[in-house]
Amino acid sequence: MIVFSAGIRPQDTLAKSAGLKIGERGGIVIDSSCRTSDPDIFAIGECALYQQRIYGLVAPGYSMARTAVAQLVGEEESFNGADMSTKLKLLGVQVGSIGDAHGRSEGAAAITFVDEQSGIYKRMITDSEGKKLLGAVMVGNTDDYDTLLQYHLNDIELPENPEQLILPATDGATPTLGASALPASATVCSCHNVSKGQIVDIVAGGCHTLAEVKDATKASTGCGGCAALLKNIVDEELAALGMEVNNHLCAHFPFSRQELFHIIQVEEIKTFDELLDKHGSGHGCEVCKPTVASVLASLWNEHILEQTHVGLQDTNDTFMANMQKNGSYSVVPRIPGGEITPEKLIVIGEVAKRYNLYTKITGGQRIDLFGARLEQLPEIWSELIDAGFETGHAYGKSLRTVKSCVGSTWCRFGVQDSVSMALLVENRYKGLRSPHKIKMAVSGCTRECAEAQSKDVGIIATEKGWNLFVCGNGGMRPRHADLFATDLDDETLVRYIDRFLMFYVRTADKLQRTSVWLENLDGGLEYLREVIIDDKLGICAELEAQMARVVDTYQCEWKSAINDPEKLKRFRQFVNSDQTDDKIIFVKERGQPRPATVEEIVETAESA
Repeated sequence: MIVFSAGIRPQDTLAKSAGLKIGERGGIVIDSSCRTSDPDIFAIGECALYQQRIYGLVAPGYSMARTAVAQLVGEEESFNGADMSTKLKLLGVQVGSIGDAHGRSEGAAAITFVDEQSGIYKRMITDSEGKKLLGAVMVGNTDDYDTLLQYHLNDIELPENPEQLILPATDGATPTLGASALPASATVCSCHNVSKGQIVDIVAGGCHTLAEVKDATKASTGCGGCAALLKNIVDEELAALGMEVNNHLCAHFPFSRQELFHIIQVEEIKTFDELLDKHGSGHGCEVCKPTVASVLASLWNEHILEQTHVGLQDTNDTFMANMQKNGSYSVVPRIPGGEITPEKLIVIGEVAKRYNLYTKITGGQRIDLFGARLEQLPEIWSELIDAGFETGHAYGKSLRTVKSCVGSTWCRFGVQDSVSMALLVENRYKGLRSPHKIKMAVSGCTRECAEAQSKDVGIIATEKGWNLFVCGNGGMRPRHADLFATDLDDETLVRYIDRFLMFYVRTADKLQRTSVWLENLDGGLEYLREVIIDDKLGICAELEAQMARVVDTYQCEWKSAINDPEKLKRFRQFVNSDQTDDKIIFVKERGQPRPATVEEIVETAESA
């Protein structure tokens, strides 16, 4: 027999050296105000010892933090212990514990289910009458955890046959505790101490999407265990307010983006008109047209300016450039991994000087050129392509950049060749159309110079290989990426990224970043691991094949356009004239052009 023991060992060395009171087995002794033996020093989290107990979970840590802050601002709040219920995955095995898992309460009675063949063990602890749930333990399967936790936390009376809560379903689904059965005081998110009543109030106050509720309450942003229940409560409250709860893409398609993706894939639909004729109504709109265009590109990877697709694109995709505030456009060549030769740098400089373009080095390690007129775009791109550049897809919802540090090639701290990995990844996924833009980064060591943990896909080198992080982003609502897998070899790393990206492309909502997608994914990060690593849905081979198709059919969209006279007809300011737009005016600032202000345009017109 092997006994595997793991727990929390408090880091209390600093407290000892400061003369604070330490518990017999470690930990900084605190009172209900989270004060230590020195009333001017507080301790919270895994280093704190309250009534001879270390609380090694995130929810008690948050509770202690609220208590400590309350003391600092003169409010009344105390920490009196916390519920230690939790579910985890240890060495690949699902485990869960709720309340009095060992049945030590007076009069406690146990109901046990054991399936040795499947490696599943479940035990419920009830009171002597079998009416209230005192605790539970689960090994091998934690599907019942959320339901059992609500029975325990909210002191809800158990059903007539409580054993059905842990037994496998036979003639129907296992009984679950609906959102409507919970009292307003019921704790939904123990990590952030969010009750059902708070969620109801937030929905009534105008937060009508799951993402808005999460942002306002922080519910389900801790361990994520309450995600399914939170969604049920939000949907139920929206229905109670008389709001229709559906996930239809728009009025023209009674399907979600995910459902349309499946329809297009299975039926091998290649055009918007065909999809509309078979499964939609009307003529389409500004919502469904670009969404379907993205799905078609993700699956079949045809050029976006083909006659059957061009009418679906938004302005930026239509002209394969980002329109700026004054009607000019930006030109963004791809610079994989931020690596560029002196010869290519010179070409960019010469092009910028010839066409009077503003140049800017971006945070994504590439050089953007601003101020190109519509009719100049084909000429500029022709010169760049002749020099070996490709489109950077800055105009599309697709892979943007793969940032990298110099890695082990140059840096004395680097443990892997991060530049080579960045080049491999960027050249593999360039052109992949997705629900939203995708950014990646590769760092050559844990010093993290490439900031990989703020990207949709982050790769950090270790002595044994690579750690993979997913679903991070910057922007208005920054999110730290989650550690997905560790010490991967190159082949496994690329395989996991293939699967992850295609699963995201397949299942995300329109214009949904990977971070929001993960927050709305039932089961959260653990479910994502099961799908991508364990192949829980049996679709990994299919995801890899889809990615292989995208990689094999890649084309530089600008190079293809330049070689097609029909596509080039689009790049003129006026349909019936070769004249340029004289209202696009620039002025010099810091030695470079910038868009003129309204006052400067008026002044220019008056002087003329």
